[in-house]
Parts: sequence; C-alpha cells; structure tokens
Amino acid sequence: MIPGPSRLIDDPVEDPSAAAGGAADLGELDEAITRCTACPRLVAWREEVAMVKRAAFRDQPYWGRPVPGFGPADAALGIVGLAPAAHGANRTGRMFTGDRSGDVLYRAMYDVGLASQPEAHGLDDGLVLRGARIVSPVRCAPPANKPTPGERDTCAPWLARELELLRPTLRAVVVLGAFGWQALLPILGAAAWRIPSPRPKFGHGAHAELPAADGGPPLHLLGCYHVSQRNTQTGKLTPEMLRAVLEQAKDLAGIG
Repeated sequence: MIPGPSRLIDDPVEDPSAAAGGAADLGELDEAITRCTACPRLVAWREEVAMVKRAAFRDQPYWGRPVPGFGPADAALGIVGLAPAAHGANRTGRMFTGDRSGDVLYRAMYDVGLASQPEAHGLDDGLVLRGARIVSPVRCAPPANKPTPGERDTCAPWLARELELLRPTLRAVVVLGAFGWQALLPILGAAAWRIPSPRPKFGHGAHAELPAADGGPPLHLLGCYHVSQRNTQTGKLTPEMLRAVLEQAKDLAGIG
C-alpha cells in the first residue's frame, strides 16, 4: 500500500475545512465529503480494499470513497460511530450498511421506531431513518479500524459543519464508543454548546446535558458501547442495552 493520488476521484477535495465551511446545506456537504482526499494513508487503504475486495463480495462493486452521513436533514437525534468498515460502508457507501455492526444497529433502530426496516444492504434497499441521522468523526475506512489522531483532526471539519447544519432540530446525540465520544466533545464545544467542567466521561448509559451557547435548546449527550462484533458477541452490549439507550435518546429528542 503506497499512499498516492486517488484512482476513483477525478475532482478531489484536499482541504476539508474550506470545503465544509462552504457547504450551504447537507446535500452539498455530503457531496463534498465523498470527494475528500486529505489523508493519503486512508485514500490508499480504502481504494486498495475496494480493488482487492473480500472473497464473499468479489462480484460486487465497492464504493471505495469517503462515506457521508445518513438520515434526514431535520434530524432531532444524531448517532455517532467511529469510521466506515472496510467491507461494510466502504463497500456499500452508506454508514453501518453491509456489516454485522450495522445488522445490530439497524435492527435496534427499527425496534424503537427510528428506521423503516430492520436490515441495511445497500443504497437502493429502501431504508429510511425517522428523526435520526448517523454520522462519524472519520469518513474513510482506516487500516485495522484505527484512524490516527491526525486523521481524526483532519476529518473534524466535516462533522463540525454537519452539526452546525443540524443545529435547528438536533436535540440529542448517542455516541457509540469512547473514540467517538472523545472526538465529538471538542467539536460540540466549538459549536453551539458548552462542555461542562469536569468534562463528561464516556460510559455505557452516560448522560450529560450540554447547555447552549447560542441561546437555543440544550443538547443531550448519551454514551453507548460500540456495536462492534466483539462487543455484541461477548455480551458486553446486548440488543436490550442498545434499545434502552435509543429509547431514552428518542424521548429526550422529542421523537414521537
């Protein structure tokens, strides 16, 4: 794997900060995200995975690009993950779609009324989210599922702008895992909300109310163990635990 220019993107975005700041709405933001080439290591990895493929998906085309958020532009609830999976969202082009983590998440979202169906296979499967939008601090599949702190920081302007655009309706956020929690807090603090001191600590079931810095309503921040295969297979995160957090977040967000 030798970092180099993208083989899939003809009109690359090399400066996420400038591109994110210039996006007038989520549609423009999502389109710009899919053209990002700011992190050479991630560009090389995501595109090599898309070329080599996994044997089970050898006959399928791979997305191989950064993955935008998924859900309505007027979402009241945000769900924050980590990064696209190499053979999940990096293959299908949609957050948590096409892998076992997504199977668990979308089943739970369906059970509590946040998704129109319990399964997610690809962009044309008809899945619709209700009142919720799924985002991530890192938009490209990283090697070993571990982005570097520098890659996280380079990607941060995309999420910052996404939260700004969601601000009129966003009332609660569920963060899946400690990495997302740590990445999100500085972004929230630089946006429309104040981070309490001491800073809220991540934990499953953690809940903090962040007062607004712009005179608007507060934001409810909730922690949940990540829906990783390791967590769900060992029982660290059960479907019942996940549904309970989503139900609480749904109520706090005012989603009927």
